[in-house]
Amino acid sequence: MTRVLAADVGGTKTLLAVLELEDDGFGVVRQERYESARHAGLLPILQAFGAQPDEVSSACFAIAGPVADGVSETPNLPWVIRASEIAHALGLPQVELINDFAAVGWGIPHLGSADLATLQPGKQAAHGAIAYLGAGTGLGEGFMFWDEAAGGYRVFSSEGGHGDFAARDAVEQSIFAYLARRHGRVSYERVLSGMGLINIYKALVEELGRAEAPGVRAEMASEDPAAVISRHGLEGSDRTCAEALDHFVAIYGAEAGNLALRVLAVGGLYVTGGIAPHIMARLRGGFMRAFGDKGRFAGLCAQIPVHVVLNTQVGLLGAAACAARASRQGGFGAP
Repeated sequence: MTRVLAADVGGTKTLLAVLELEDDGFGVVRQERYESARHAGLLPILQAFGAQPDEVSSACFAIAGPVADGVSETPNLPWVIRASEIAHALGLPQVELINDFAAVGWGIPHLGSADLATLQPGKQAAHGAIAYLGAGTGLGEGFMFWDEAAGGYRVFSSEGGHGDFAARDAVEQSIFAYLARRHGRVSYERVLSGMGLINIYKALVEELGRAEAPGVRAEMASEDPAAVISRHGLEGSDRTCAEALDHFVAIYGAEAGNLALRVLAVGGLYVTGGIAPHIMARLRGGFMRAFGDKGRFAGLCAQIPVHVVLNTQVGLLGAAACAARASRQGGFGAP
């Protein structure tokens, strides 16, 4: 039996698992979750997990940040992760580091129907390009192109979430102006992330004078502000929270449509990340309207299948798939 070590290393949490390759996918042998910020680096987490050299044949770790030459300086943690150090600590000949959204790409082909919620069935083109994006701690984006010679998709990571935010109406222009005064440059991640929802809410209150309910303000002081805004927005119990969520969802859909057009994602667009499954009702409305609002290319966007990934461990699954591929081929090659 082939067993691999996989990790999904994020700014909030790190998931570690030993998985066994089975005929229909992967079976979890053991898995642990760690709060990333409570640890000085990835190596102490690996030591706590206690992976043994003879337990796995290969390892692949998905990192929330750029990876170059086996090294990642994580943007949301004060960590420097080196594949060579991890390989030495684990007693493995080689360990692969991949971007977390590259891992999502590796994981998408292993998802089942229960792992997805379809927003738009569209008309999937065989072997068509696939795009995916997800808002969570940050905003990740990636895409996949079919490789005929390899008989599968090639996965490409991206830092498109840091592209310049483009306002589409007067309210979004006010949101942009509010953030530009505070940060200079305004990226999509500034508005499409957990903090992004808070930024939109603050802009509505401080820039446009929307009312802030004392009860909401008190809840935001003692709870996760993004969760408070999202909860009141979904329930319709606070007008400003509802408006903030509406703008968040519309901007999310607009950027999803931008990505779909950039790579001509006729194979489908997948919405991942921790936020999307919690706001499904709004995604079916404002998100999809903004996704398709592309002028002369609205017809093309209407043909693109759009799915929400409900499986929150797709990145871990993708890291396992990458590690299993290395076990089969005797080493890590180009993705």
